[in-house]
Amino acid sequence: MTNLSRARLIAILAPTFLLGGALVSQYVFGLHPCEMCMWQRWPHLGAIVLALIAIVLRGNPSASKLFAALAALAILGSGVTGFFHAGVEYGWWQGLTACSTVPVGGSTDDVLASIMNTPLTRCDVAPWSLFGISLAGYNGLLSLAAALAIFALLSKAKKA
Repeated sequence: MTNLSRARLIAILAPTFLLGGALVSQYVFGLHPCEMCMWQRWPHLGAIVLALIAIVLRGNPSASKLFAALAALAILGSGVTGFFHAGVEYGWWQGLTACSTVPVGGSTDDVLASIMNTPLTRCDVAPWSLFGISLAGYNGLLSLAAALAIFALLSKAKKA
């Protein structure tokens, strides 16, 4: 397996597992995401799309390498957001001061009922942690490691 192939593999697997873990924690374990949690999910979704493009373009090493690098940047973006969110949870700096989950559509009564039934999830409180590291912290660590691994493999990949 070439370094470019390894980079593409990490570029597709890392965000898929991290986003999948976030969705499992939400829908299976009931850990509802706050706004900053959602901010971490979008770059992973983008990274998955970019990695898929890199895989489709594997016959064109230059283009494939470019899209794998873009996927790594998206993963890194999620990781940076995760570190920022973890810092808010640990009280190292100020984060968001308001929640912004607002349902749209339906009658006034439907919107009001939706607001009243929506769980309030604060960005400055970690709903779960392991060894003192929150989910946001793990996303930061794992995303940073994945992005660095992709960049390292791409730097070692044969010139196209």
